[in-house]
Amino acid sequence: MTAATLSAADSEKLSKLQSSVAGLSQISDNEKSGFVNLVSRYLSGEAQHVDWSKIQTPTDKVVVPYDSLIPTPEDPAETKKLLDKLVVLKLNGGLGTTMGCTGPKSVIEVRNGLTFLDLIVIQIESLNSKYGCNVPLLLMNSFNTHDDTQKIVEKYAKSNIEIHTFNQSQYPRLVANEFVPLPCKGTTSKDGWYPPGHGDVFPSLKNSGKLDALLSKGKEYVFIANSDNLGAVVDLKILNHLIRNKNEYCMEVTPKTLADVKGGTLISYEGKVQLLEIAQVPDEHVNEFKSIEKFKIFNTNNLWVNLNAIKRLVEADALKMEIIPNPKEVDGVKVLQLETAAGAAIRFYDHAIGSNVPRSRFLPVKATSDLLLVQSDLYTLNDGFVIRNKARANPANPSIELGPEFKKVANFLGRFKSIPSIIGLDSLKVTGDVWFGANITLKGKVVIAAKPGEKLEIPNGAVIENKEINGPKDI
Repeated sequence: MTAATLSAADSEKLSKLQSSVAGLSQISDNEKSGFVNLVSRYLSGEAQHVDWSKIQTPTDKVVVPYDSLIPTPEDPAETKKLLDKLVVLKLNGGLGTTMGCTGPKSVIEVRNGLTFLDLIVIQIESLNSKYGCNVPLLLMNSFNTHDDTQKIVEKYAKSNIEIHTFNQSQYPRLVANEFVPLPCKGTTSKDGWYPPGHGDVFPSLKNSGKLDALLSKGKEYVFIANSDNLGAVVDLKILNHLIRNKNEYCMEVTPKTLADVKGGTLISYEGKVQLLEIAQVPDEHVNEFKSIEKFKIFNTNNLWVNLNAIKRLVEADALKMEIIPNPKEVDGVKVLQLETAAGAAIRFYDHAIGSNVPRSRFLPVKATSDLLLVQSDLYTLNDGFVIRNKARANPANPSIELGPEFKKVANFLGRFKSIPSIIGLDSLKVTGDVWFGANITLKGKVVIAAKPGEKLEIPNGAVIENKEINGPKDI
C-alpha cells in the first residue's frame, strides 16, 4: 500500500496542525510526532481498500490448526524455561461506561466477587507457583484508566507476580471542519483527547521504556489480549510453537458464528498474511465478507508477538497499520479520532501466522448479557480460570438478549435474586420491567416480555421451557 503525496491544501493543513500540536504542553514529544505522523498518513489517502481479486484463503501453514501446533514439553523444567521468556500484557484502557460503570472496565466483578483483574492475577500467580517461573503482568492503561488502575494494583503488592503499568499515547481529537486539535479551541477537559486504539501498544511499549527493560531480563514474547476476554489465558502450546519456529507474530483466530460476522479475518494477500477488516471491504463485497462459508475465521485479538521484532519495527517506523477514522461529537462539535488496531500489524512481522484456536479462548464480556453467561452454571471457576461446564451438550453458548432495563451492571444485578440455571437454554429474550426470583431454570427457547407499564416477576424456583411469557398467568 503506497502513500500518495499531499496536495498543496493538505500540506498547508498539516503544517498548521504541526504548529498547533507543538504548543500542547499536556503530551510528550513522542506523542506529538506520532500524532502528526498519523494525520499525515491519513491526509495522504493511503489505500484503505484491498483489491478483492487478489484475496486468497490462507493455507494451514499460514493459519495453523490448533491441533497441529507443536505439543508442549512434558518436563516441568522445560516448561519453566518457556514461561521465563513470556510477558502477559492486558489492554486496560477501556472504561466500563457502556455497562454503566465508572473507572476501568477490568474492575467489574465477573464471578464469585472477583473482577477481571483479580482473575488475571490469580491465573498468572498459579503459573508462577506451579513452575517456579516469573511471568510478569503488564497493563496498558489510557489516560482514562491510569489513576484508578494505579490504586487498584496496590492490593496485589504481596502476590508473587510483578505488575507493571504504562500508558498508551494521548492524542488530541481533531475538529472535523477546521482540522485543528480540539484542546486548541479551549476544551480543557479529558474530552479534548483520545487514546488512539490498541495498535498504539507497540510504540507505547517502546516509548515507556518497558520494552528495553523486558529484553534486558531475557524476555522474548509478549501475549497481548483484551482484559475483558476471560478466555485469553496463557497457552503453552502456542508459545512453544512460536519459539521453535521463530514466528515473530501469531494471531489467534477462531471459527465465525453468526454473532461474529463483522469481525476481522485473516487472508493471504500478495504473498503475506494480512488482517482484513470490514472497513476495508468494498461495498459490493460486504455481504460476501460476512459469509461464514467464505470467511470462516475471525480475529480474537489474542496476539503473541516477539519483543525483539517489536523493537526493530518501531525503531524503523515500519508499522504503518491501516488507519481507522472514528467520527465523534463533543459538546455539539464534530470531531475525528484516527486509530489503529494491533491485529493489522501482522503483515509487518516475519514468519507471521494465525492459529485456529478453540472457541473457549474467546469469551469477552461486552455487555450484561455476556455477564449473565459467565455468572451462570454454564461456567465454573478454577484457579482463576473460567471453565465451561461439561454438562452443556451444545458447543455453542445460548444467545441472550436483555432489554435496556438490564444494560447497567447495577440494574442487571438488582433484577436477579440469583442467576438462573441456563445449561439447557438455547435462547433468551427479555423485554420490559422483568424481575427474576431465586433458583429459576430456563430451557430451550424462552421469551419474557412484560407489558408496557407493568412489572413482571418470575417467581422463585420457576422452570420455564420453550415458552413465551407476557404475564403471571403464562408461567
